[in-house]
Amino acid sequence: MSTDKVNQQLVDSINVGQQAVMMPEVIKASGAGKAYQSVAQSAAISIQDASDYLRNTSLISTTAAGAALAQLLAGGDSKNATTALTQANLLVTEAAENFKTIGDNVTDLMNKFPSS
Repeated sequence: MSTDKVNQQLVDSINVGQQAVMMPEVIKASGAGKAYQSVAQSAAISIQDASDYLRNTSLISTTAAGAALAQLLAGGDSKNATTALTQANLLVTEAAENFKTIGDNVTDLMNKFPSS
């Protein structure tokens, strides 16, 4: 394309813009920012997954506890019902510990990951 028909100031400003964007410092900062955003998004998804797991585990545990209590009230096998109640409570406790561990690990990762 011939530049004799284009205003030279416009051509110069485009060239300056290209040079500014292609500077190694700009490229490095842009790449680091994109990497940080990607890691932050993955970390947020892992927290969401842990939260879903905790919620689902709580629902399952509550259902199992209800069934065990119904068995106890109906005069059923108290040993199995008591075991089921204990396991249901343990399930929620372990899910909560898992949630805390994931949250702590994500926080640690994000604090150590360079943001620029």
